[in-house]
Amino acid sequence: MTVPSAQDAPPDVPPEASYGILLSGRYLRMLLLSLVFGVLIALACFFFVGLQHWLQHEVWTELPKTFGYREAPWWWPLPALALAGLLLAPIVARAPGGGGHLPANGLGGAPIGPRELPGVVLAALMTLPLGVVLGPEAPLMAVGSGLALLAVRRIKGASDPRTATLVATAGSTAAISTILGGPVVAAVLVVEAAGLAGARLAVLLLPCLTASAAGAVVFTGFGTWTGLSIGGLALPTVPPLVNPDAGDFLWGIPLAALIAGGIALTRRLGRMTGKWAGGRHTAARTVLCAVAVGGCLTAYALLTGRSPEEAALSGQATLGHLAADPGAWSVAALLALVVCKGLAWSISLGSLRGGPIFPALLLGAAAALACSGLPGLGTTPALALGICAAATAVMGLPLCSAVLTVLLMGEDAHDQMPLIVLAAVVAHLTVLLVDRGFRVPGKEPASAA
Repeated sequence: MTVPSAQDAPPDVPPEASYGILLSGRYLRMLLLSLVFGVLIALACFFFVGLQHWLQHEVWTELPKTFGYREAPWWWPLPALALAGLLLAPIVARAPGGGGHLPANGLGGAPIGPRELPGVVLAALMTLPLGVVLGPEAPLMAVGSGLALLAVRRIKGASDPRTATLVATAGSTAAISTILGGPVVAAVLVVEAAGLAGARLAVLLLPCLTASAAGAVVFTGFGTWTGLSIGGLALPTVPPLVNPDAGDFLWGIPLAALIAGGIALTRRLGRMTGKWAGGRHTAARTVLCAVAVGGCLTAYALLTGRSPEEAALSGQATLGHLAADPGAWSVAALLALVVCKGLAWSISLGSLRGGPIFPALLLGAAAALACSGLPGLGTTPALALGICAAATAVMGLPLCSAVLTVLLMGEDAHDQMPLIVLAAVVAHLTVLLVDRGFRVPGKEPASAA
C-alpha cells in the first residue's frame, strides 16, 4: 500500500503551520478531489471485484457442472492453476511493473502508476479466479493509486512527490476500504502504518477518510442496486456469543503466539520462494510454482474428501462458512486446511500476484478452531483470537488488526475485546521475535504493510 512514512512530513514544521495547511485553499481543493476520487475509484473497484467474482463462479461452480460434476472434483486445481501460471508468466517477465508487488513483501512498495496498472489488472483478473491462494486487496489498492495518479497528472503541483504520495495514498485507501468493512479500518491502517501524530496526521488522514467514505457509500449502494456480488470481507454469521473466561485466556495467549509464529514462518518461506522464482527463468519458474499450488489444493481434497475450492482462492467465502458452522469441519479437516492452504499460500506469496491478507485470516481462524475443543477454550473466543493473531502477523499492524476483528465479529466483539487486544499484542511481539531471529545484521526486514 502507498503509505508515507513519518519522515515524509518535515519535523521542523510547527503544529500551527500544519493546522494552517488544513484551512488553505489548496488543501481544501485536495479534499474535494479526494471526494471525487473516492466515487470514481469505488466504481472502478466495483466492476473489478464484480468481474473477478463472476469469473470465479464460472470456473469453480458452473464449469464443473458443465462437465457433469456437482462441485469441483479433486483434480480441478491442477489444470486451473497450470493455466494461471501460463497466463501470468509473460506478465511477470515482460509487463511494466511485473504485474504488481510481490505478495511476500506485504502491501508496501512504491505507488503503482498508470503505466504499470494494466499489467496488475490483467494479472489479477486472469489468475485470481483460477484458484491462486491470494486476495484481491493488493490489486485493488493498485487500481486506486494508479487511477488517482492518472487523474491528477495535469493538476498544478501534482508533480511534487509529497502531493503524488498523498494522492496515491488516498486512492489506495479508497480502494481497500471497499472490501475491508468500510473507511474505519482503512483509516486506522493509514494512521498506524504512517506513524504520524498531531496535525501532520490530520493532513494525511483527512483526504484518505474523505475518499474512502465516499467510495464505500458508492460501492455498497451500487452493489445493492445491481444485485451483483461484490465480495466484501464479512462474517454474516458467527458462533453464539460466549463470554471469555480464564480458560480462554490461558489457551488463547499461547495459541495467538503459535498462529503468529506460523504465519511469520510461512511468509518467510514465501520470501525464499520469491528469491528462487525471481531469478533465472522467471517465466518457467512461475508456471512451476502455480502447478505446485494446484498440487497442494488437490492434496487437501484427497486427504479430506471435501471440495478443493475450500482451500483455493482468497478464502473469503470459506471463512464465512467456517464462522457460520465450525462443526461442519472435523479437527483433521481443519488441520489439513491449515497445512495444505498454508503451503499453497507460501508458494503464491513468492511467485504469483495478489494480496496476502485474506488467506492469512482463514488460516488463523482454522488453526484456532481446530484447537477450540481444548478444555476451557470456547469456539467464539478461538475464532476471534485466530483472526486477530493472523491479521496482526501478516500486516504488522496490531491496532488495525484488532479493529478489523472487532468489525468482523459484530455483536460478539464487545465481550471478546480484551482477548482480541491481547492476541494482537502477543502476535505482534511474536512476529518481532521471529523476524529478529532471521534478520541479517545491517539489514531491516521488509515492511509487513
